[in-house]
Amino acid sequence: MTTGPLDHFHSGYVAIIGLPNVGKSTLLNRLLGTHLAAVAPRPQTTRHRLLGILNGPGFQAVFLDTPGLLDPRYALQQQMRREIDLALKDADLVMLVLDATRADVKIDLLARPLAGRRVLAVLNKVDLVREKKDLLPAVERLVQAGFPEVFMVSALKGGGVEDLKTAIAARLPEGQPFYPPDAIADRPEKFFAAEFVREAVFNLYGEEIPYSTAVVVEEFKERPGRKDYVLATIYVERDSQKAIIIGRAGNALKRVGSQARREIEAFTGRPVFLDLRVKVAEAWRKNEQFIRENVYGRE
Repeated sequence: MTTGPLDHFHSGYVAIIGLPNVGKSTLLNRLLGTHLAAVAPRPQTTRHRLLGILNGPGFQAVFLDTPGLLDPRYALQQQMRREIDLALKDADLVMLVLDATRADVKIDLLARPLAGRRVLAVLNKVDLVREKKDLLPAVERLVQAGFPEVFMVSALKGGGVEDLKTAIAARLPEGQPFYPPDAIADRPEKFFAAEFVREAVFNLYGEEIPYSTAVVVEEFKERPGRKDYVLATIYVERDSQKAIIIGRAGNALKRVGSQARREIEAFTGRPVFLDLRVKVAEAWRKNEQFIRENVYGRE
Protein backbone atom coordinates (compact mmCIF):
# COMPACT_ATOMS: atom_id res chain seq x y z
CA MET A 1 0.00 0.00 0.00
CA THR A 2 1.37 3.42 -0.98
CA THR A 3 1.66 5.91 1.87
CA GLY A 4 3.10 9.34 2.48
CA PRO A 5 2.93 12.05 -0.18
CA LEU A 6 1.02 9.83 -2.63
CA ASP A 7 -1.97 9.52 -0.30
CA HIS A 8 -4.92 11.29 -1.96
CA PHE A 9 -2.83 11.83 -5.08
CA HIS A 10 -4.77 12.77 -8.23
CA SER A 11 -3.84 11.74 -11.75
CA GLY A 12 -5.55 11.42 -15.09
CA TYR A 13 -5.56 11.95 -18.84
CA VAL A 14 -6.68 15.31 -20.22
CA ALA A 15 -7.58 15.46 -23.92
CA ILE A 16 -7.10 18.85 -25.61
CA ILE A 17 -9.73 19.14 -28.35
CA GLY A 18 -10.66 21.93 -30.74
CA LEU A 19 -10.85 23.21 -34.28
CA PRO A 20 -7.63 23.81 -36.24
CA ASN A 21 -5.55 26.85 -35.29
CA VAL A 22 -7.20 27.65 -31.95
CA GLY A 23 -3.88 27.39 -30.10
CA LYS A 24 -4.08 23.89 -28.59
CA SER A 25 -0.36 23.17 -28.97
CA THR A 26 0.63 26.63 -27.74
CA LEU A 27 -1.56 26.04 -24.69
CA LEU A 28 0.05 22.65 -24.04
CA ASN A 29 3.53 24.20 -24.22
CA ARG A 30 2.45 26.97 -21.83
CA LEU A 31 0.94 24.50 -19.35
CA LEU A 32 4.11 22.40 -19.38
CA GLY A 33 6.49 25.35 -19.38
CA THR A 34 8.51 23.90 -22.25
CA HIS A 35 8.45 23.72 -26.07
CA LEU A 36 7.10 20.22 -26.61
CA ALA A 37 4.47 20.50 -29.33
CA ALA A 38 5.14 21.88 -32.81
CA VAL A 39 3.64 25.34 -33.20
CA ALA A 40 3.06 27.36 -36.37
CA PRO A 41 0.64 30.09 -37.45
CA ARG A 42 -1.01 27.65 -39.86
CA PRO A 43 -3.91 25.29 -39.15
CA GLN A 44 -3.39 21.52 -39.02
CA THR A 45 0.19 21.71 -37.77
CA THR A 46 -0.48 18.89 -35.27
CA ARG A 47 -0.75 15.39 -36.74
CA HIS A 48 -0.19 13.17 -33.72
CA ARG A 49 -1.86 12.55 -30.41
CA LEU A 50 1.02 14.05 -28.45
CA LEU A 51 1.35 13.23 -24.77
CA GLY A 52 2.75 15.83 -22.35
CA ILE A 53 3.05 15.35 -18.60
CA LEU A 54 2.49 18.04 -15.97
CA ASN A 55 3.61 17.19 -12.45
CA GLY A 56 2.46 19.34 -9.56
CA PRO A 57 1.93 19.13 -5.81
CA GLY A 58 -0.33 16.14 -5.30
CA PHE A 59 -1.23 15.60 -8.97
CA GLN A 60 -0.08 14.44 -12.38
CA ALA A 61 -1.99 15.60 -15.47
CA VAL A 62 -1.23 13.69 -18.65
CA PHE A 63 -2.24 15.92 -21.55
CA LEU A 64 -3.15 14.55 -24.97
CA ASP A 65 -2.71 17.23 -27.62
CA THR A 66 -4.67 16.36 -30.75
CA PRO A 67 -5.00 17.43 -34.39
CA GLY A 68 -7.69 19.98 -35.20
CA LEU A 69 -11.24 18.71 -35.67
CA LEU A 70 -12.17 18.60 -39.36
CA ASP A 71 -14.01 16.47 -41.89
CA PRO A 72 -11.33 14.09 -43.28
CA ARG A 73 -10.76 14.36 -47.04
CA TYR A 74 -7.85 11.92 -47.53
CA ALA A 75 -5.92 9.17 -45.75
CA LEU A 76 -3.68 11.44 -43.67
CA GLN A 77 -6.65 13.41 -42.33
CA GLN A 78 -8.53 10.18 -41.61
CA GLN A 79 -5.63 9.05 -39.43
CA MET A 80 -5.54 12.46 -37.75
CA ARG A 81 -9.23 12.05 -36.86
CA ARG A 82 -8.50 8.61 -35.41
CA GLU A 83 -5.87 10.24 -33.19
CA ILE A 84 -8.60 12.48 -31.76
CA ASP A 85 -10.91 9.51 -31.16
CA LEU A 86 -8.14 7.65 -29.33
CA ALA A 87 -7.46 10.66 -27.12
CA LEU A 88 -11.13 10.97 -26.19
CA LYS A 89 -11.29 7.26 -25.41
CA ASP A 90 -8.44 7.59 -22.89
CA ALA A 91 -9.52 10.91 -21.36
CA ASP A 92 -10.66 11.45 -17.78
CA LEU A 93 -11.14 15.14 -18.53
CA VAL A 94 -11.54 17.10 -21.78
CA MET A 95 -10.40 20.65 -22.51
CA LEU A 96 -12.40 22.09 -25.38
CA VAL A 97 -10.31 24.99 -26.71
CA LEU A 98 -11.95 27.76 -28.75
CA ASP A 99 -10.63 30.90 -30.39
CA ALA A 100 -12.03 33.91 -28.51
CA THR A 101 -11.77 36.05 -31.66
CA ARG A 102 -14.14 33.83 -33.67
CA ALA A 103 -17.84 34.39 -33.08
CA ASP A 104 -18.97 32.09 -35.90
CA VAL A 105 -18.04 28.73 -34.34
CA LYS A 106 -20.96 26.29 -34.16
CA ILE A 107 -20.52 25.27 -30.54
CA ASP A 108 -23.40 22.78 -30.65
CA LEU A 109 -21.55 20.74 -33.30
CA LEU A 110 -18.46 20.57 -31.08
CA ALA A 111 -20.61 19.59 -28.10
CA ARG A 112 -22.10 16.46 -29.64
CA PRO A 113 -19.05 14.13 -29.41
CA LEU A 114 -18.40 15.39 -25.85
CA ALA A 115 -21.82 14.59 -24.41
CA GLY A 116 -21.62 12.95 -21.01
CA ARG A 117 -17.96 13.87 -20.45
CA ARG A 118 -16.37 16.15 -17.90
CA VAL A 119 -15.36 19.16 -19.98
CA LEU A 120 -13.58 22.43 -19.30
CA ALA A 121 -14.27 25.00 -22.03
CA VAL A 122 -11.28 27.26 -22.68
CA LEU A 123 -11.54 30.53 -24.59
CA ASN A 124 -8.02 31.14 -25.88
CA LYS A 125 -6.48 34.26 -27.45
CA VAL A 126 -8.38 36.61 -25.14
CA ASP A 127 -5.41 39.00 -25.39
CA LEU A 128 -6.58 39.74 -28.94
CA VAL A 129 -10.05 40.87 -27.78
CA ARG A 130 -9.89 44.58 -27.03
CA GLU A 131 -13.10 44.87 -25.00
CA LYS A 132 -13.39 42.02 -22.50
CA LYS A 133 -17.18 42.50 -22.34
CA ASP A 134 -17.21 41.20 -25.92
CA LEU A 135 -16.30 37.76 -24.51
CA LEU A 136 -19.56 37.47 -22.57
CA PRO A 137 -21.74 36.28 -25.51
CA ALA A 138 -19.29 33.43 -26.20
CA VAL A 139 -19.32 32.43 -22.53
CA GLU A 140 -23.14 32.45 -22.53
CA ARG A 141 -23.26 30.30 -25.66
CA LEU A 142 -20.88 27.77 -24.09
CA VAL A 143 -22.94 27.58 -20.92
CA GLN A 144 -26.14 27.12 -22.94
CA ALA A 145 -24.42 24.36 -24.95
CA GLY A 146 -23.75 22.43 -21.72
CA PHE A 147 -20.29 23.71 -20.72
CA PRO A 148 -20.79 25.48 -17.38
CA GLU A 149 -17.05 25.78 -16.65
CA VAL A 150 -15.47 28.36 -18.95
CA PHE A 151 -11.91 29.62 -18.60
CA MET A 152 -10.44 32.60 -20.45
CA VAL A 153 -6.74 32.39 -21.23
CA SER A 154 -3.95 33.67 -23.41
CA ALA A 155 -1.75 30.67 -24.20
CA LEU A 156 0.70 33.00 -25.95
CA LYS A 157 1.14 35.41 -23.05
CA GLY A 158 0.21 33.16 -20.13
CA GLY A 159 -2.83 35.03 -18.83
CA GLY A 160 -5.28 32.80 -16.96
CA VAL A 161 -3.16 29.65 -17.42
CA GLU A 162 -2.29 29.21 -13.74
CA ASP A 163 -6.01 29.30 -12.82
CA LEU A 164 -6.64 26.71 -15.53
CA LYS A 165 -3.89 24.48 -14.10
CA THR A 166 -5.47 24.67 -10.66
CA ALA A 167 -8.88 23.77 -12.08
CA ILE A 168 -7.46 20.79 -13.99
CA ALA A 169 -5.66 19.42 -10.92
CA ALA A 170 -8.82 19.72 -8.83
CA ARG A 171 -10.88 17.72 -11.33
CA LEU A 172 -8.55 14.75 -11.86
CA PRO A 173 -9.62 11.44 -10.34
CA GLU A 174 -7.79 10.09 -7.32
CA GLY A 175 -5.03 7.68 -8.29
CA GLN A 176 -1.31 7.04 -8.50
CA PRO A 177 0.95 8.78 -11.06
CA PHE A 178 1.30 7.07 -14.43
CA TYR A 179 4.83 8.35 -15.11
CA PRO A 180 7.97 9.19 -13.09
CA PRO A 181 7.90 12.68 -11.50
CA ASP A 182 10.62 14.02 -13.84
CA ALA A 183 8.93 12.84 -17.07
CA ILE A 184 7.47 15.38 -19.49
CA ALA A 185 6.66 13.12 -22.47
CA ASP A 186 6.44 9.49 -23.51
CA ARG A 187 8.05 9.86 -26.94
CA PRO A 188 11.76 9.44 -27.74
CA GLU A 189 13.98 12.38 -28.68
CA LYS A 190 13.94 11.09 -32.26
CA PHE A 191 10.22 11.85 -32.51
CA PHE A 192 10.65 15.44 -31.31
CA ALA A 193 13.56 16.00 -33.68
CA ALA A 194 11.25 15.15 -36.60
CA GLU A 195 8.56 17.45 -35.21
CA PHE A 196 10.97 20.38 -34.90
CA VAL A 197 12.06 19.93 -38.53
CA ARG A 198 8.43 19.82 -39.63
CA GLU A 199 7.66 22.89 -37.50
CA ALA A 200 10.45 24.78 -39.27
CA VAL A 201 8.94 23.85 -42.63
CA PHE A 202 5.53 25.14 -41.50
CA ASN A 203 7.09 28.40 -40.35
CA LEU A 204 9.32 29.05 -43.36
CA TYR A 205 7.27 27.99 -46.40
CA GLY A 206 3.95 29.16 -47.77
CA GLU A 207 1.00 27.71 -49.63
CA GLU A 208 0.79 23.91 -49.92
CA ILE A 209 4.41 23.01 -49.10
CA PRO A 210 3.97 22.39 -45.33
CA TYR A 211 0.97 20.11 -45.81
CA SER A 212 2.78 18.10 -48.49
CA THR A 213 5.70 17.46 -46.17
CA ALA A 214 6.49 14.51 -43.92
CA VAL A 215 9.68 14.20 -41.87
CA VAL A 216 11.35 10.93 -40.91
CA VAL A 217 14.41 10.82 -38.64
CA GLU A 218 16.53 7.98 -40.00
CA GLU A 219 19.30 8.22 -37.38
CA PHE A 220 19.68 9.83 -33.97
CA LYS A 221 23.06 9.10 -32.42
CA GLU A 222 24.32 10.47 -29.14
CA ARG A 223 28.10 10.96 -29.41
CA PRO A 224 29.75 11.75 -26.07
CA GLY A 225 32.32 14.49 -26.49
CA ARG A 226 30.94 15.33 -29.96
CA LYS A 227 27.74 16.71 -31.40
CA ASP A 228 24.77 14.34 -31.59
CA TYR A 229 24.17 13.21 -35.17
CA VAL A 230 20.63 13.51 -36.53
CA LEU A 231 19.81 12.39 -40.07
CA ALA A 232 16.33 13.45 -41.19
CA THR A 233 14.56 12.99 -44.51
CA ILE A 234 11.95 15.52 -45.62
CA TYR A 235 9.43 13.86 -47.95
CA VAL A 236 7.39 15.89 -50.43
CA GLU A 237 4.91 14.81 -53.11
CA ARG A 238 6.39 16.35 -56.27
CA ASP A 239 9.77 17.27 -57.76
CA SER A 240 8.71 20.92 -57.94
CA GLN A 241 8.14 20.89 -54.17
CA LYS A 242 11.55 19.35 -53.63
CA ALA A 243 13.14 22.24 -55.53
CA ILE A 244 11.28 24.76 -53.36
CA ILE A 245 12.28 23.04 -50.12
CA ILE A 246 15.95 23.04 -51.13
CA GLY A 247 15.97 26.53 -52.63
CA ARG A 248 18.67 28.23 -54.66
CA ALA A 249 22.09 26.84 -53.71
CA GLY A 250 20.40 24.99 -50.84
CA ASN A 251 19.74 28.23 -48.94
CA ALA A 252 16.11 27.45 -48.07
CA LEU A 253 17.01 24.04 -46.67
CA LYS A 254 19.81 25.65 -44.63
CA ARG A 255 17.24 27.93 -42.97
CA VAL A 256 15.10 24.91 -42.08
CA GLY A 257 18.13 23.16 -40.63
CA SER A 258 19.23 26.19 -38.64
CA GLN A 259 15.82 26.72 -36.99
CA ALA A 260 15.23 23.02 -36.33
CA ARG A 261 18.73 22.48 -34.93
CA ARG A 262 18.25 25.28 -32.38
CA GLU A 263 14.99 23.73 -31.18
CA ILE A 264 16.46 20.22 -30.97
CA GLU A 265 19.43 21.50 -28.99
CA ALA A 266 17.18 23.42 -26.62
CA PHE A 267 15.05 20.30 -26.10
CA THR A 268 17.90 17.82 -25.57
CA GLY A 269 20.35 20.19 -23.90
CA ARG A 270 23.13 18.90 -26.19
CA PRO A 271 24.81 20.22 -29.37
CA VAL A 272 23.53 18.66 -32.59
CA PHE A 273 24.74 18.14 -36.14
CA LEU A 274 21.55 18.02 -38.25
CA ASP A 275 21.86 16.36 -41.65
CA LEU A 276 18.79 17.03 -43.84
CA ARG A 277 17.85 15.19 -47.04
CA VAL A 278 14.86 15.78 -49.33
CA LYS A 279 13.05 13.00 -51.22
CA VAL A 280 9.89 12.67 -53.29
CA ALA A 281 7.13 10.22 -52.32
CA GLU A 282 4.37 10.87 -54.83
CA ALA A 283 0.92 11.54 -53.33
CA TRP A 284 2.04 10.18 -49.95
CA ARG A 285 -0.90 11.81 -48.12
CA LYS A 286 -3.21 9.33 -49.88
CA ASN A 287 -0.91 6.34 -49.33
CA GLU A 288 -2.07 4.51 -46.19
CA GLN A 289 1.03 2.30 -46.04
CA PHE A 290 3.41 5.28 -46.24
CA ILE A 291 1.42 7.10 -43.55
CA ARG A 292 1.33 4.06 -41.29
CA GLU A 293 5.05 3.31 -41.61
CA ASN A 294 6.57 6.79 -41.83
CA VAL A 295 4.21 9.33 -40.29
CA TYR A 296 2.77 7.27 -37.46
CA GLY A 297 5.40 4.55 -37.24
CA ARG A 298 2.96 1.65 -37.09
CA GLU A 299 3.52 -1.37 -39.26
